[in-house]
Amino acid sequence: MHRSTFLQQSALLAAGALMNPLQSWASEKPDGKIRVAVIGCGSVSGMYLPHLTKSPFVEVVSVCDIVPDRAASRAAEFKVANRYTDITQLLAGEPFDLLINLTDMQEHGRLNKIALNSGKHVWSEKPLANSYKEGKALLDFAKTKKLRLWGAPAVVNSPQFAFMAKSILDGKLGKVAAAHAHYGHTGPTWSAFFYEKGGGSLPDLGVYNLATLTGLLGPALSVVAMTSTVTKERTVDNKGKIKVEAEDNAMVLMDHGNGIISHVQCGFNYFDPYGHEGKGQDHPTITIWGSHGNMALAGYDWAPYGVDLAVSWTEKPVRYEPDPKNYVWQQGASVVAENLVKGTEPRINVEHALHVLEIIEAARTSGQTGQRVKLSSSFPYPMVK
Repeated sequence: MHRSTFLQQSALLAAGALMNPLQSWASEKPDGKIRVAVIGCGSVSGMYLPHLTKSPFVEVVSVCDIVPDRAASRAAEFKVANRYTDITQLLAGEPFDLLINLTDMQEHGRLNKIALNSGKHVWSEKPLANSYKEGKALLDFAKTKKLRLWGAPAVVNSPQFAFMAKSILDGKLGKVAAAHAHYGHTGPTWSAFFYEKGGGSLPDLGVYNLATLTGLLGPALSVVAMTSTVTKERTVDNKGKIKVEAEDNAMVLMDHGNGIISHVQCGFNYFDPYGHEGKGQDHPTITIWGSHGNMALAGYDWAPYGVDLAVSWTEKPVRYEPDPKNYVWQQGASVVAENLVKGTEPRINVEHALHVLEIIEAARTSGQTGQRVKLSSSFPYPMVK
């Protein structure tokens, strides 16, 4: 090979490695499986573990929980060989590649940093940190360690999201002007952390709609919001009667630029005839208005049933993508594991999760001060091309 050709090809290979840093790491996984450890064996793990243990790209090697019986129960239920009661024991035990963090949300930032410091990739349930500043520091730290960090929710993975994003990009709605999203129920009872400081309806419920609308309409430039606590005391399974310290009712307005304004409504005081699981919910929970069309997501963005698109004054809306296909809300960890194996980039990205986290923080600030709050973060957009 001529020296100039060799140098040119070497440069292209180097550029490719920089563009897709997962490729070099993926080459170290000839067996095609990511070794996974799950920390947090509460209710959410009961949704994650059935999905993970069926993935051809995942080997669940360990589970961990500060309550020994919960770790033992999940290990037995899903035939996981190793169980631990502390992250220090977990990291010193059976080797693994990816930590899946399903603990109380107030613990996410601390545990994610410990895992990154120990050389592990991280998939974290939402939010990935308690503040945007903490989350950004985690990302910067992960980059210095040449590790990957992702945060739920995975709503951008659904075929319904892809259809809506492509419809907007193709101009089917004309000039987009406004959007509304809502999600709420009467609140979980199995743990106090939802209502303690650092919890709340925004990081538990509103996070889904915030991720969907920013993913469809682009990063928010500023936020105006009102938040409140409607129910001052709650009775929960693990602590009995507690005082509520976090918001359980929120209204958030986002300015996406180009005149586009969106609104998210979420709370723990909303009677929903479809219940906490949302089974059978076929009515729109997200609607987007444009100058030439209207588009509505039937079902919740974490459990979608189709997209109703109206572009005519005389004809009824048409339902597209009526089947969730392979999408489930708990698939994020298995999707990133597959991408780690293949050396490809998933649609979901940590910058988007961080942007949503900044919106939540800004909404709370706006609710307390009555002021519009400008945002500094962004993410790769459009997410579907």
